Amino acid sequence: MPATSKSPLFKVRRSKVHGLGVFAARRIRKGTRIVEYLGDRISHKVADQRYEDKLEDDGHTFLFIVDRGVVIDAGVGGNDARFINHGCDPNCESVIEDRRVFIEALRTIQPGEELNYDYQIGRADDDPPNVDEVFACRCGAVKCRGTMLWPAKRPKKRAKKPAGAKAKSKARPKSKSKSKARARR
Repeated sequence: MPATSKSPLFKVRRSKVHGLGVFAARRIRKGTRIVEYLGDRISHKVADQRYEDKLEDDGHTFLFIVDRGVVIDAGVGGNDARFINHGCDPNCESVIEDRRVFIEALRTIQPGEELNYDYQIGRADDDPPNVDEVFACRCGAVKCRGTMLWPAKRPKKRAKKPAGAKAKSKARPKSKSKSKARARR
C-alpha cells in the first residue's frame, strides 16, 4: 500500500468559521467518502427531551436528522465528523444510506482546506423570531445566505393582469417539494 493511503484524510483544529473545524490533511478527490457521522442513535422524542433545557438562542448542537425515526446525537459517542462546519458553497455533502450518514467530497479538496457541507436546517412554525441570528452563518462564501437554515419561503409575486383581460383558468397539479432537515448544529 502507498504511504498516502494510510495517512489521515483530515485533521481537526481551530476554525475561522466557528469553533473547531475539519481540514484536509491531504488532497481529497471528488466523490471520496470521507467519514461517517457517528453518535448516539435516538428518536426525535428523546432528542427533544435531551435538549429541552437548552437555551433558545443557543444554535450549537450535534444533532443530525436521519429520517422520521432516527436522530444521531454526535455529542454522545460522536466522532470528528461533528466538527465539520456549515458552508453555503460547500465542498462536501451529507449522504444518507441505509439510515447511516456519510460525508462525501463534492469536488477535489486541497490540503489545508476546511471541509464543509450545507446543514440544510429546516425551519419550524415555533422558531423564535431571532432564529436566523441563532443559526447565523459565518462561512464567508460569496453567496452566503447569512444563516444555516433553509431560506424562508417567500410568497410568489403574481403578475398583474391587464385591465379588461379575461382570466384563463387551467387546472394544474400543485407540486410540493419537501426539504429534508439533515443536520442541526
